[in-house]
Amino acid sequence: MNSKGIAILALIMLVACNHSSQPVQPYPTPYPYLTLPADATSTPTPFFPVEDLNQIYTFIIVQPSPIFFPPTPSPTPDYLSILPDSIPPLPNFNPSSLYTPFPYITDQETVTYLLLGSDIRSGKSFRTDAMIIAALRPRLGQISLISIPRDLWVYIPAWGMQRINTAYLHGELTQYTGGGPGLLKDTILYNLGIRIDHTALVDFNGFKRILDTLGGIEVPVACQYTDWRLIDPNADPQIVNNWSLNSVGPGIIFMDGEMALWYARSRKKSSDFDRGRRQQEVLRAIFSKFLKANSITKIPQLYNELSSSLNTDLSLSSIMELAPFAFSLNNADIRSYYIRPPLVFSWKTAQGAYVLSPSELALQAMLREAMSPSQKKVEIEPVTIEIRNGTPNPGWDVLAGERLNYAGYKINLAASDQNNYPTSLLYDFTQAQDPNKLASLLAILALPQSAAVSLPQPGAPADYILIVGSDYKPCFNPVNLAP
Repeated sequence: MNSKGIAILALIMLVACNHSSQPVQPYPTPYPYLTLPADATSTPTPFFPVEDLNQIYTFIIVQPSPIFFPPTPSPTPDYLSILPDSIPPLPNFNPSSLYTPFPYITDQETVTYLLLGSDIRSGKSFRTDAMIIAALRPRLGQISLISIPRDLWVYIPAWGMQRINTAYLHGELTQYTGGGPGLLKDTILYNLGIRIDHTALVDFNGFKRILDTLGGIEVPVACQYTDWRLIDPNADPQIVNNWSLNSVGPGIIFMDGEMALWYARSRKKSSDFDRGRRQQEVLRAIFSKFLKANSITKIPQLYNELSSSLNTDLSLSSIMELAPFAFSLNNADIRSYYIRPPLVFSWKTAQGAYVLSPSELALQAMLREAMSPSQKKVEIEPVTIEIRNGTPNPGWDVLAGERLNYAGYKINLAASDQNNYPTSLLYDFTQAQDPNKLASLLAILALPQSAAVSLPQPGAPADYILIVGSDYKPCFNPVNLAP
C-alpha cells in the first residue's frame, strides 16, 4: 500500500510557510546511525552491513494471501512504458559494495517532513509502504516531494540490509531510540543523506476520513488509469467476483475518500513507480482543496478526526499558528521527484526477493536537485500563461495547467471563444519573442512547432496564451518536468 501517508500533507503544507521562525537544530554528527537502545547488543559497523538475511524476523516478511484476477488487459498510459515491479537480476552483482553512507545534502533552511502510511491492524505486523519526503524551503516558498519506493534496499542501523519499508516496525519492536520514527529517520539519513525533522504516519481509515471531511477532492487525472477495484468497500477481497475493472480519466475526477484511496493505492495493472506518480497527483489535489478559504476552519476537526489513526510529532496549535501562511503558495511551487529507474535497478537476493538498489551517482544528482532551491524559478516566475479550453472535453484546460504547474509555471484559466479548435495554439505575445522560451513551453506541452504563433503585442492579457485544441494529448510524464 503506497497511498496512506498522503492525507497528512494537507496539514503539513500549512506548517510549511513560516517554519523559519523555529530554526532546525542540526544533528550532533552527520550520521547518527549508532544511536542504539540501552539494551542493544553490538552490531556490525555500517560499512560492513549484515549479509545473512536469515536473521530477518519472520513477522516482517509474512506475505498476504494471494488474490487471483482474470487476465483482462488494461490501457497503459502512453507516456510511461510502465516498468514491472521485478526486473531480471544483474549477473555478478555485489550489493555490499554500494552501502557506504550517502553524502549529507540537507541545509538548515530546509524543513523536512516524512509522510508515511501503512495498513496498521491490531496484533499484526505492518510495513510503511507509503513514503514521501516533503522538503520545505519557507523563505523561498518552495516545496519538493520525493517518493521513496518500498523495495529500496538499504542499510538499517542496528540491524543490517533490508527493504526500507521494514525499518519503522523494527524500530518499534526493538525499542530503538525514537522508536519506529527514530530508526526510519536514521535509515533515510544514512542511505539518502536527508535529515528528517518531522514524521507523520496515517492508516487507511484516517486517509478516508480526512478527505470525506473535506467533502472530497477534484483530481486532475491526465492519464487514463484502469485497475481492479472492489465492487463494495466491505466486500470480501478473497472472492474473485467481488472485483471489477474500474477506469478514470483523462479529466477532472471527483474523488471521495474511498475513491482516492483506490486511485493512489492500486497497482495490480501498473507498478509501484506509477503508483508514486498517482500519490503525488492526489497530494496536489489535497493541497489545492486546502487553499480554498473555508478549509482552514476545518483544521481542528480534521486533526481530531485523525487522532486515533495518526502518529505524528506535529501539534494542533503549531499547525493553527502557521496555517495562514500556506495561502501564499500554489501548485506551481511544488516540485515532484521520484526514486525510480534509471536511478535504481532491481536485483534478486539470495532468498529470491527482488529489491531496488541505487545507481549512486544518478540518485545523488537527483536528490541534490530536489533538496536545493530551484534555480529556474527566478527565470520562469514572472512569466504569465493563460489557458483556454478550445475543446468539448471538460477540464482539459486544467490538465494542461497541471502540466505547466509541474514545470514550475503559474497559470490562469480563461473562457475560450469556441470549443471546436482542431489544433492547439500557443500564442507568444512577448516583446522579446525568445525562441528558447517558446521552444521550452512547446516541449513541456508536447506540441509541435506548428502550434506556435508569434505575435508581439503590448498590453496583451498574458505573455503566452494557450488554446487547447482537439489534438491535445493530456497524458504526460512528470518525472522530467521539475524546474
